Order: sequence, then structure tokens, then C-alpha cells
Amino acid sequence: METKTQTGGKSRRVGKKSRGVSAGIVILVCACLASLFFYFVCADGKNFVNNDPNNHPLPGNFYGLIYKAGYVVIAIQTILLTALVLSVERFFALTKAKGKGNLINFVYDVKANLRKNDITAAEALCAKQKGAVAAIVDAGLKKYKEMSLSQSLTKEAKIIEIKAEIEEATALELPGMQQNLPVIATISTLGTLLGLLGTVLGMIRAFSAMATAGAPDSVALSAGISEALINTAFGIGTGAIAIITYSYFTGKIDNMTYAIDEMGFALTQTYAEAHDK
Repeated sequence: METKTQTGGKSRRVGKKSRGVSAGIVILVCACLASLFFYFVCADGKNFVNNDPNNHPLPGNFYGLIYKAGYVVIAIQTILLTALVLSVERFFALTKAKGKGNLINFVYDVKANLRKNDITAAEALCAKQKGAVAAIVDAGLKKYKEMSLSQSLTKEAKIIEIKAEIEEATALELPGMQQNLPVIATISTLGTLLGLLGTVLGMIRAFSAMATAGAPDSVALSAGISEALINTAFGIGTGAIAIITYSYFTGKIDNMTYAIDEMGFALTQTYAEAHDK
């Protein structure tokens, strides 16, 4: 919800500064879960030969392979879980922001009522649609009605007031829609870099084993290669998931901002055509 306060004779819209889950809390919880998974599930002796985590993983045992990938995998699993949790959170948040009905039909119906100069019916559609987009359109409709009754401003000034009201409402709602998306965008790059770091560390271990005097230590060599490949796979997978979800959600936000821009243009054009002053 948002309210208005009076400042210097002008109304100022006040809204909530945060509408979503804090990314910092999500990262902290995911780090704890990743650590618990690594130390209590992957490090379980039943995943290894002779129930000893210092030995090779049992053939085909994926948990043992993850443990052998080293501590970097904890960081990669943390950001992987973070990307998944924030993606689910953004899905519900943006679905709520879009509103209950089809956004294209909502815009079409509101514009149809504007052409008939039926502002009350357009406001009823906003109340039915709900969500951030409908709240922005409703703010523009209320300002439209206010300007229709005003006698102190010129027609051009009234149109500017309507535009300003829509821009102000958009400025309050848009950060809520974009919340946590920068974190997902960062993970798309960070996941790949952490995977590369794990790969480098694994290869260092592998070549160190090969440099041992006499026959190379096959256990150390295989552990290093395992660390390299597991971290690479996790890093690439994490980056791919983050890129896909970020692109999907930014596309949804773009569709909503296009709808808002269309409604802002329709409101000002309708006022200009329907009013002489």
C-alpha cells in the first residue's frame, strides 16, 4: 500500500521501500545448507571405499565425487541454491506485480474505457486487476480526474501533471519489481568464475601428483582431476541457470513497463482530445 503526504503544498506519494526477500538472508541460509550438505551428506563414510573419506569414492557415488571436489564446491552450491531461491521468489513477486488477469487484455480494456471517457469503469478494472501495474494506472486515472476538475492550471500543465504522477508511481513500484535481479545477474558470472577457480585448483593438485618423484600418485592425480571436473560442471550449470532466469524475469519486467508506458500515453492523449482546457 502507499499513501500521500503534504510537502510544501504538494502531495508526495510514500510507498514501501522493500517488498521482497532480502538477498543477504537468502545467501546466508543457502551457505549454511550447502555446508551441512557437504560435511554431513557428501563426507559420510558410506560414500567411500572402506568407509574412509580419505579413500576413493565408491564407483558411481555422486556424493563422494562432490566431496572430493574440495571446498570450492561449497561456494558454488551456495550461489546455486541462492539463484534457485531468488528465482522462485521473483516468479511469485512478478506474478503478483502483473496482477490477476491477462496484462494485454487489461490494457486494452482500460484504453477502451478511456475512449468512452468512462474513468470510473477504468478504475474498477484496476481494482479488479490489482498488482503494481494496476496501481500505477490507477494513480494516473485519479490524477486524470483531479485535473479534469481543476480550474487553476492550463491544459498543457494538466497533461504534465498526469505524466508526472505516472512517472512517480512507476519510480516507486519499479524497484520492487527489480529487487534481487542484480544478485542473479552477478551469480551468472560468479558461478562460472568459481567453477574456473575450482578447475585451476584441481589441476594444480593433479600436476603436483604427477611431479612427485618416481611413479605419480594415482590417488592424488585422480582426486585433482575429479575436483577440476566437478567444480567445472557445477560452475557452468550455476551460470547457465542464473542467465536463463535473469533473462526471463527482465523480459517480464519489460512487458510490464511497456504496458505502463502505453497507458501513460493513452491517458495524456485522451485528456488532450477530450478537454479544451
